[in-house]
Amino acid sequence: MNNPLQQTIEALAKEKGIEPDVVISAIEEAVATASRKYYKTGENLKTRFNTETGQVDLFALKTVVEEVTNPATEISLAEAREMYRPLYGDEVANSIELGDEMEFPKPTEVLGRIAAQTAKQVIFQKVREAERENIFAEYNQRVGEVVNGTVKRFENGDIILEVGRIEAVLPRKEQSRAESYTPGDRVRSVIKGVNRSAKGPQIVLSRTDPALLIKLFEQEVPEIYDSTVMIRGAVREAGDRAKVAVFSRERDVDPVGACVGMKGTRVQSIIRELRGEKIDIVEWSEDPIAFVTNGLSPAKVQRVSIVDDHERVMEVIVEDKQLSLAIGKKGQNVRLAAKLTGWRIDIKSEEEKRREVEAQFEGLELGSAEPAAEASETSEDALPPEAAASDVPAPYTLAGIGEKIVRKLVEAGFPTQESVAAATVEQLSDIAGIGPKTAEKLLAAARGETPAAVPEEVQE
Repeated sequence: MNNPLQQTIEALAKEKGIEPDVVISAIEEAVATASRKYYKTGENLKTRFNTETGQVDLFALKTVVEEVTNPATEISLAEAREMYRPLYGDEVANSIELGDEMEFPKPTEVLGRIAAQTAKQVIFQKVREAERENIFAEYNQRVGEVVNGTVKRFENGDIILEVGRIEAVLPRKEQSRAESYTPGDRVRSVIKGVNRSAKGPQIVLSRTDPALLIKLFEQEVPEIYDSTVMIRGAVREAGDRAKVAVFSRERDVDPVGACVGMKGTRVQSIIRELRGEKIDIVEWSEDPIAFVTNGLSPAKVQRVSIVDDHERVMEVIVEDKQLSLAIGKKGQNVRLAAKLTGWRIDIKSEEEKRREVEAQFEGLELGSAEPAAEASETSEDALPPEAAASDVPAPYTLAGIGEKIVRKLVEAGFPTQESVAAATVEQLSDIAGIGPKTAEKLLAAARGETPAAVPEEVQE
């Protein structure tokens, strides 16, 4: 059992973290593959590792049949018994039956250098596959955990870390832009995923995932670790800012104060680990208005109203001097608050809201004033010119027609009495506030004819 090959197999299995049987199976398959390439006889070759001698025995398997059709894989019953009788006696020879498989030893010393190279490649491939399966089985259950690694090298912007005995990759997109590393630096990161079939490192790490922030709080805050305080949500823009919503299951425990710690010691250690990333810790609430108000911290909110409950839209009013703080740098504060709360937030200053309300009132006043203006314009047709006079006299007058109507004719493209007289009833009726009967009266007055009676609809 203590032969050199057996010792080598055990050492390799221990180094790679796999079972010795996996290595032995790889060696047997490697010798079988090399033997098929060497003999090329079409025989059914089988290998078996001999633990006593440390050698791999090679056999050609043949099935016992009544009539042989393929001599490479079949042997007749009579021939098989004849071969076994002088070696093992009549009893063993007579026990051979149809369908039995017989093993015929073949030499392995003749395989040569090329066959040995083939065997070596097969062994490496099988051991590598077994190692990758072990890594996948182990780390696939640890997704979301924080691990420590050492920077080993850089590949096209990605960082290769050494985590224990294996290599892991920290892709460029999972790196914080505020961080830079050199070979040998220790890095704490969260396991984001494990690839079964990837070439190169299988374990994908992240420094930007919110799960890293949550795990760091669990390590630094005992109340979170024992579930007295719960993290209900976390969002990040790695390297700049993060927001964490916390909730206390006990009334006497302040969730925000527990996370901040005495003089900020707890949160400061997390900020140092994240290379200065600012962290806003807010209290979670079932009330969406209260939650959004807390989520916009450090800005102070005046009032919040739900615009659309189905689409989850809220309008937030803040003081004018708090507007830039509520929005944040390039909209960062309100963007993170929206991600954290799940509501679309529309922030307005008090001045902006006041102007908006005034514009709405003006629109209502204009809408109600238009019908009254039309009624007054039609009623002026029956008034004497003196009643509708203004500071600026009209360019001409028409008998029985108010000055305001004359001005309306001028604005509509009838600057003289002659142009009115040359018009038709349809043209004058197209002018706002002038009906067909009023148009007939205007034509009669412009042409010097006797004006018709004022229509009922324009009389006071």
